[in-house]
Amino acid sequence: MSAFRFATGAAFLVIGLLMEAVSVFGIYRFGYSLNRMHSAAIGDTLAIGNIVIGLCIISGFSVTTLKLLAVIVFFWLAGPVSSHLLVRLEVTTNERIDEHAPEKEVA
Repeated sequence: MSAFRFATGAAFLVIGLLMEAVSVFGIYRFGYSLNRMHSAAIGDTLAIGNIVIGLCIISGFSVTTLKLLAVIVFFWLAGPVSSHLLVRLEVTTNERIDEHAPEKEVA
């Protein structure tokens, strides 16, 4: 394996891990569940994508790379849908939603 390919893959892995660390920090830092869900959804979409792309670069083009790309597609399709459903459940069932997310007036 060439040093350039390994360095590029490792850079994607490190960026993905840093994004995931920021996402976890946001989950614990934010107090309201919708803010936590936003942080978790960003971590799923960006961090896991960068991590899997880094693994694809390191492994080279093979059947393993195609499987990793299928994992990215699955996460990018399933992550936003599940996050949306959880947030919609929170908005529908929380009786005190106005305390956390007041409606903005349209000018």
